[in-house]
Amino acid sequence: MANSRLTGSGLSGTAPSTGGRTLIILVILSLSLFTASVRTHDAGVLGVARSGFTVIATPFRMVGSAITAPFYGLGNIFANLTADQQTLSELREENEMLRQRNVELEEKALMADRLASLMEIQSTYNLQSVAAKVISSSTDSWTATIIIDKGSSSGLTVGMPVLDGRGVIGRIISVSPNSSVVRLIQDENSSVPAMIQSNRAQGILNGSAGGSLSLDMVRSDLNAEIDDVVITSGLGGVYPKGLPIGRVSVVDRSPGALYLEISVEPYSSVQSLEEVLVITSLTDEQRATAEDIAEADAPEMSAVSNVPEMPTVVEQPDAGE
Repeated sequence: MANSRLTGSGLSGTAPSTGGRTLIILVILSLSLFTASVRTHDAGVLGVARSGFTVIATPFRMVGSAITAPFYGLGNIFANLTADQQTLSELREENEMLRQRNVELEEKALMADRLASLMEIQSTYNLQSVAAKVISSSTDSWTATIIIDKGSSSGLTVGMPVLDGRGVIGRIISVSPNSSVVRLIQDENSSVPAMIQSNRAQGILNGSAGGSLSLDMVRSDLNAEIDDVVITSGLGGVYPKGLPIGRVSVVDRSPGALYLEISVEPYSSVQSLEEVLVITSLTDEQRATAEDIAEADAPEMSAVSNVPEMPTVVEQPDAGE
């Protein structure tokens, strides 16, 4: 009985001692392996073992990532679905505010571009002018006019020419204290002394009921080509000389005709008119010279000289006399 107790006591005392020794051995072994790993880095047996373990474990890590990824996505979806209604309303309001702000900024940028074009053409041609806004327009089958927000109180009078940032658009035909009516060059009652810039061929730019433009009274012995620039000639003292109007779009030379048939496409679009310049006075340099006037009279003199003379009729006495 005593022996059995001693044996049991011995066994019970041996187990803790063995466990402690095992723990100490494992700690020492771990420290040794860690020290060896630090000293050898990826070289040696430990580096090879580590690399092999990484190769073996990589497929399992990839499978684990593929399995857990949908759960992360579902978690995000669930978080969005559980957002309260107030947060969603605030986001909608913020989005609408940003959209409106973006529209305002785009509109201001477009206006800045238009005003910059007006300033550029004013500076390029040294124009004495007043800026105005277009407040309404009428381009029906009878008239082609616009109304601007400046009138006699701003010094505007009937006959003053009007242009936008691309070229001539018309002239004032009536004024009130705070507004003016502008007849566009497309109107059938509009006539603008003009010429082809390249060869200085003089003519008259006329509107039509359909809104098309034609450059008339250009002699057939002169050249006109597609895309030639048409500008004001300065004759008549209304429009400054040299302002852009449009480009030649069609040239028709009929056999035996004294004048070319020329169609012109204007630079300015009636549908896009918003801000304009009204020219209030002309300088001496902007008026037609005596040479310009003489050349403008040349077509009329040529037309008169080309009229065949009537034959002289000599009356013969009757045979009975």
